[in-house]
Amino acid sequence: MPFLLGTGMLLFFIFCLAGASETGRGETGFPPDASAPLKNDTSQGAADPDIDRPPFDTTNWPQFRGVQARGIAVDLDLPLEWDVRTGANILWKTPIPGLGHSSPVVWDNKVFITTAVGEGGKEAYLKVGLFGESPDNPENFVHHFRLYCLDRTTGKIIWEKTAHSGVPQIARHIKSSHANSSPATDGKHVLAFFGSEGLYCYDMEGELLWKKDFGLLDAGAFDYPEIRWGFGCSPVIHDGKAVILADVNNQSFLTVLDIKTGREIWKTLRDENPTWGTPTIYTAVEKSQILVNGFKHIGAYDFDTGEEIWKMHGGGDIPVPTPFVAHDLVFITNSHGRMRPIYAVRVDAKGDITLEQGKNSNASIPWSYPRMGTYQPTPMVYGDLLYILDDRGIVRCYEAVTGKIVFQKTLGGEISAYSASVVAADGRIYCTDEFGKIHIIKASRTYEHLAVNDMGETCMATPALSHKTLFVRTRSTLYAIGKK
Repeated sequence: MPFLLGTGMLLFFIFCLAGASETGRGETGFPPDASAPLKNDTSQGAADPDIDRPPFDTTNWPQFRGVQARGIAVDLDLPLEWDVRTGANILWKTPIPGLGHSSPVVWDNKVFITTAVGEGGKEAYLKVGLFGESPDNPENFVHHFRLYCLDRTTGKIIWEKTAHSGVPQIARHIKSSHANSSPATDGKHVLAFFGSEGLYCYDMEGELLWKKDFGLLDAGAFDYPEIRWGFGCSPVIHDGKAVILADVNNQSFLTVLDIKTGREIWKTLRDENPTWGTPTIYTAVEKSQILVNGFKHIGAYDFDTGEEIWKMHGGGDIPVPTPFVAHDLVFITNSHGRMRPIYAVRVDAKGDITLEQGKNSNASIPWSYPRMGTYQPTPMVYGDLLYILDDRGIVRCYEAVTGKIVFQKTLGGEISAYSASVVAADGRIYCTDEFGKIHIIKASRTYEHLAVNDMGETCMATPALSHKTLFVRTRSTLYAIGKK
């Protein structure tokens, strides 16, 4: 979920405390002319012709936010408009029972998605939008925690597996679900993670290979332990290993498991508040790194040993967005409490790189902003530009390498609530609000709103992009969108 939906990871709950603190000072506190393009901008709104050519294969979408959590696919040739009522450019739609905020993942001809189904058809209460209350929802009745495999071309359910049945051990926030963590696959294995209900590894035909119980994973308010919100970190598979981040109230940890057997290879404890962001693997360095978000411990760990490579503190105290790498920089953002930072960190950072008080850069952090970050949606770098979508629908665009402001705009000209992370393909960026509107903007130094398509239902999950198709999960249905 890594969105919750941030996470992923995205955790799919929202407080508007951080957002509300900006209200009345202009949309984001930018200078009045910040929405204008930079003086040297000669693009006249045209997207870079190579903007959709990331240096990795994007055919499949194997985890939350796709390959390397970048949120980018290529050569999709998607329609600009579609209509769920008439079926225009809707390739298929398949009802998914229960409630889940996990994103779909795609490998070749299979799509995987998780959900939690109340026994006896009991409906889960869900409240979306911008609000400041933060109650949890105990739901003391049996749930069936399931993994679905669908045919990518038809939407037909190939198989479904109930990983676990029982009363959820942890209550969820009224905007969250009991199936927040997105699956992960390497084309041979599929991981389904349900927090306190366990981690389950299946083969591509649905046979359970192994399962692992991590005990009670209490992800909730660090300062009010009686408030619980629901687990949200998604698993990642890399080089024959499963990577699991569990920042929780009782004992935070990062661990790597053998994907074939579930055997623990190493486990590193973390002194950290609960977080909801998915870890990211970065390999184009001397030692492959596991990048993690955090409040007290943002940082990188050695993939092979679990040893700390670099760390820093100074963030929002409820971290949700997932880290990712572009232009040899790690991009980190989070929010809530006193901080709402954006950090650009060099991939060769070492040791404690925490900024000195009052400073916005150092040898390892070329640029940062203390109050321009986002709470839930994971940002993206597309071409040379960093796009940050905040929880109210304000898009901020920066030069990725320098941090210079390019523009800021409000999607659709009105404030709404956003939990899903942005994704992009073929020079277009897709931004999904909680009420089901998907705004499409042009990837350019000049803001251009291209279209808005209404799914007609709540959308909390980050979409997936694969095989010329946009996969969108709504409250009750998984849609495949493409040219017909």
